[in-house]
Amino acid sequence: MGEALLGGLLDAGWAEPAELAVVEVDAARRAVLAERFAQVDVGDHVPEADGAVIAVKPGDVGAACSAVAAAKVDRVLSIAAGVTLGRLEAALASGAAVVRAMPNTPALVGAGAAAIAAGSAAGEEDLAWAEEVLGAVGEVVRVPEPLLDAVTGLSGSGPAYVFLVAEALVEAGVLVGRPRDVSARLTPQTLLGSARLLAESDGGPEALRAAVTSPAGTTAAGLAALERAGVRAAFSAAVVAATERSRDLGRS
Repeated sequence: MGEALLGGLLDAGWAEPAELAVVEVDAARRAVLAERFAQVDVGDHVPEADGAVIAVKPGDVGAACSAVAAAKVDRVLSIAAGVTLGRLEAALASGAAVVRAMPNTPALVGAGAAAIAAGSAAGEEDLAWAEEVLGAVGEVVRVPEPLLDAVTGLSGSGPAYVFLVAEALVEAGVLVGRPRDVSARLTPQTLLGSARLLAESDGGPEALRAAVTSPAGTTAAGLAALERAGVRAAFSAAVVAATERSRDLGRS
């Protein structure tokens, strides 16, 4: 995710490559990043900086925060999953302005959906900075920190739900006689086109669904089968389960 953010910032012209730096303690990974981002300073220590993005696994947050605090960086954006603002501020122990974010994997293709929450010392300028960083790879909304768990359950885990739907549609296409390669080609385009139509329409999902559903037609028959199978309830249960798991991780 950190690599996706860096690429997005460079593609968007948010900063010159020489104005950005990457800190990676793993030598092999550092070499890969240095090769891909040749004009960016890729090293193993935190330089002086106006702000830092913490994009590490939760277990590595403490060490990352210590390194950032030692470099006297006073603005931090964290995308570490499940690590609360309180834990981040305690680990930094420097009074830095902290913004916590929950992005998702479509950021890898510049189509992410992220939510941010402000720490106790973060003001409007800090939130605007975080929005600029994450906005380079998608959409950003502001929420209170307690709602980040719900964001995780919906948009954070949501891509996996969509991928599962895609798998099911491919298999269903094969079941009704469509060659697998054709089914695999049409399915993502169907999802992509539907998502774009939804994003660009003012009517909302209900109106779009109604527009494509003729009385007693093929779509109506398919939707009736989905309703009998409890698809709505299954998606609701998935979002609730993921949200509760995110809360558990935040407490642990």
